[in-house]
Amino acid sequence: MTSTASVYLTVENNRVLLDWGHGVRGEFAALWLADNRSEDRHANGQRLIDIMDLPADVCISSAEVKGDALCVQFAQGVPAFSRPLSWLRATLGPLRAVRAELDRHPWLEGARLEAMRDFAWVDHAQFTADAATRGVWLRRLARDGLAFLAGVPSVEGTVVSTCSLMGEVPHTNYGRLFDVKAVPSPENLAFTDLGLGLHTDNPYRDPVPGFQALHVLVASPDGGDSLFADGLALAEHLRRIDTAAFEVLTRTPVAFHYRTPDTDLCSVKPIIELSVEGDVRAVHYNNRSIAPQRQSAEETEAFYRAYRAFATLLREPRFQLRRRLQDGELVVFDNRRTLHGRTGFFSQRHPRHLQGCYLTRDSVLSQAAVLP
Repeated sequence: MTSTASVYLTVENNRVLLDWGHGVRGEFAALWLADNRSEDRHANGQRLIDIMDLPADVCISSAEVKGDALCVQFAQGVPAFSRPLSWLRATLGPLRAVRAELDRHPWLEGARLEAMRDFAWVDHAQFTADAATRGVWLRRLARDGLAFLAGVPSVEGTVVSTCSLMGEVPHTNYGRLFDVKAVPSPENLAFTDLGLGLHTDNPYRDPVPGFQALHVLVASPDGGDSLFADGLALAEHLRRIDTAAFEVLTRTPVAFHYRTPDTDLCSVKPIIELSVEGDVRAVHYNNRSIAPQRQSAEETEAFYRAYRAFATLLREPRFQLRRRLQDGELVVFDNRRTLHGRTGFFSQRHPRHLQGCYLTRDSVLSQAAVLP
């Protein structure tokens, strides 16, 4: 073992071990070091070599800390590695340590929260004028799955112009902009004055919309309260209290289908989607568009038991954040995480009019990463 004032270095089993103290340790394989030389990167950061340009059995011949850098010599004529210790330390830990969208803060007991107190709220004028304000707000949106703007002009189309500052607004069968109000012969129950249970939008689409925005042009003074719940927290809660149901919902393929005279959309996905690490990655829940199951009777019975277990949680008021959005308020939420719904209202007595749009997931998360 060798050491400097700040780090201990050991070479074992063809790996470099670095210990910064205070529990911060890193273990770096020879092939990883050879594959991550700064000289093998273009100025734009992209890699200039392929893994097949390196021998499969790269061997370390020596390693030492010189100043603030780790320097490693290899056998087989492989060029030497030299990188700052700070760069190596930054590669440690889970991805969520460096990506805002992965550092998620769950909020299970939504009824204990207040929208204005516990989530990001920014005035529209400040949001549109200041890039740093947008960056902070977008990172809170990525972290919490829900964020609000106030003082948004009650002018039709403003939701699109505002959301264009957050990311890309795609065109869907609803257009880039859609109206949420009661209409005759609605294609979607959202365009009625019925209450809607908690759900995610468009699970019949592939990919599903990453984020959704809703802007209140005319609020109803009686009903039409917005409901929100953290689907990731609820899925993890189900894992704790009913592991069997959780596992069924992660492995059962579910078809979601939406059809109109001009549109036919279908996608198959589990209600609870896991990441490669086994964490809950997304929730796809929409009772209005779920298609008939096509498993065996035994598998279907197991699915319905699990489906009901999760649906029961969604109906519990303690898991629901509730707010009656007012004129000029705009809400954005992660459509793969945050379930939303509303209470019913009587449109003939009090018209209610919201406008909405979707945002592509990667464009929003990119803005959250690059803005100051």
